[in-house]
Amino acid sequence: MAAMQHIYVVRHCKAEGQAPDAPLTAEGVKQAEQLAAFLSGRAIDYVVSSPYERAYRTIAPLAERLGIEVVLDARLTERVLSGTSHPDWRDRLRRSYEELDLCYDGGESSNAAMNRAVGVVKDVLEGGHQNAVMVSHGNLISLLLKHFDGQVGFKEWELLSNPDVFQLSFEKGAPSMQRIWTE
Repeated sequence: MAAMQHIYVVRHCKAEGQAPDAPLTAEGVKQAEQLAAFLSGRAIDYVVSSPYERAYRTIAPLAERLGIEVVLDARLTERVLSGTSHPDWRDRLRRSYEELDLCYDGGESSNAAMNRAVGVVKDVLEGGHQNAVMVSHGNLISLLLKHFDGQVGFKEWELLSNPDVFQLSFEKGAPSMQRIWTE
């Protein structure tokens, strides 16, 4: 019988901005250390992260503590809602949780973003890892969580913190999900 597998889905710590190379803030650096302490007793055997600087720096302290390499995976980069900025972006984002195939010019639909995040989860599970950490960004994480719980939407995205941690557990392929970060 296969043992239960856990994936700790981590939203990056506080950062200076949204650019791929945006660094963590001073507070974000402290949060990354707190996160390392929080996760270090969980027998982590694999770490995969968005290649964005803020995601990698969020999990680097844990990886160093455990002596594990951080695998960078472009499928975990943040979802691009639109190729141009719009003052009503929040309304557009809200609609994208209701119409999963809605795709704004130069952007990515919720379904397309969700599918790439789910692909990483499948690879982690098929790789036989028991306790993996997956670091990404708020919108993509909320879409991944929506895949496992159709009730997740815009409101849940708004409630995410930086950092945030959700535990996805799989027993015989059946998923369960809970938020475990309480800061």
